Amino acid sequence: MLMTCRVAAVVALLWSIFANSNADARGPYGSISIGNWQGGAYTNDQSGSFSHCAAGARYASGIYFLVMIDHGGGWSLGFMHEQWSLTTGQAFPLTLTFDGQQPFNVHGVPIADKLVRVPMPSNSSLISQFRRAKAMTAYTQGQLFQFNLDQTGQLLPVLANCVAKIRQSGLASAGDFSVLPTAKAVAAAATPDSAPAKPDKLFDQTGTGFLVSTNGHLVTNAHVVQGCVGDILGNLSGEAPAKLRLVSSDETNDLALLQATGSFKDIATIRDKAIPSGDSVVAIGYPFHGLLTSDFTVTTGIVSSLSGILNDTRFLQISAAVQPGNSGGPLLAASGDVVGVVAAKLNAIKFVRATGNIPENINFAIKTGALRDFLDNSVVPYQISDAKAELKTAEIARNARAFTFLISCKAKAKEKETAKN
Repeated sequence: MLMTCRVAAVVALLWSIFANSNADARGPYGSISIGNWQGGAYTNDQSGSFSHCAAGARYASGIYFLVMIDHGGGWSLGFMHEQWSLTTGQAFPLTLTFDGQQPFNVHGVPIADKLVRVPMPSNSSLISQFRRAKAMTAYTQGQLFQFNLDQTGQLLPVLANCVAKIRQSGLASAGDFSVLPTAKAVAAAATPDSAPAKPDKLFDQTGTGFLVSTNGHLVTNAHVVQGCVGDILGNLSGEAPAKLRLVSSDETNDLALLQATGSFKDIATIRDKAIPSGDSVVAIGYPFHGLLTSDFTVTTGIVSSLSGILNDTRFLQISAAVQPGNSGGPLLAASGDVVGVVAAKLNAIKFVRATGNIPENINFAIKTGALRDFLDNSVVPYQISDAKAELKTAEIARNARAFTFLISCKAKAKEKETAKN
């Protein structure tokens, strides 16, 4: 509680500078508490009128990261560090990248010697990326700053709710803005300058998963089951689909745990030791299910690198070809043990636009370190192996058939996350 109060106090102080160059701001009125984000509503102390809603979080690097929506619906980001010495009013270019996707060029404006404000364009694509992102980088003046983002999907709707409430009923309505109104009202005010919500359209969403326990626990990617409406179905090759229960989800590491009813004899074993760069791997999954084969596919390659985009050490870079539908499938070593969870492929179109070069065989899988932590936190038993005997690819695929599931559901139509499969 003491830490929460300290963060809120710092946010109030910073935003008093942020929103009013010639007058202080008072607040917070009411409260915002979403994960590590703390804040509320603020007024212009000179006029007494409502000015903005804001929340901030402090990172281990010492940087305070701030998000604001003002009374007119415009939004800004802010960064503050006690050791900075900036020239007030001297704007500089800043490049923001969310989850390694297409960068956005904006400008940072120092409004104090230790504080930078970044006015953000009312760009629906940018807002959508910020809400979905798990990581953000900010590049400026030869320096790269990295931020793990937590619950930004909830933060912007809460800030918008704060602004809407104060504009409608005044400061007397200030309370816990983190408690959102009905789903219909949230949809209308989920992002600044958003258009009226359209009726949800459903489409077929498919991916891959694999058994890790005899009790029917399956691992897949969180984005495979994100937005699912109604039943989530899973079926082994050649068998009828069965209902799956969503047990837990880790959006930060893009992992989800499902469970099928009944008991199972054949499960995947997880490799005890990290796989080295250059080793052979096999990816199993159901790409473009219904458009291509209804059976699973098998692709081979090597571990190209032990880190993903922007040196993200949670991922392996692999050359084995993967396509939409491979997400959540097992990445297997030559021994047949799981060494990763297939997660994403590099967006070729965006890469060409950014660099002028066509990428080849750049795909990613989540390492078993993150997978095992996720399973341990979910209290799910699993088998590990340090098997060194190499199997033929056909034998690896034959064994995987017994524990690899096609996962499908009806999902709400959404903007495609083109970096994921």
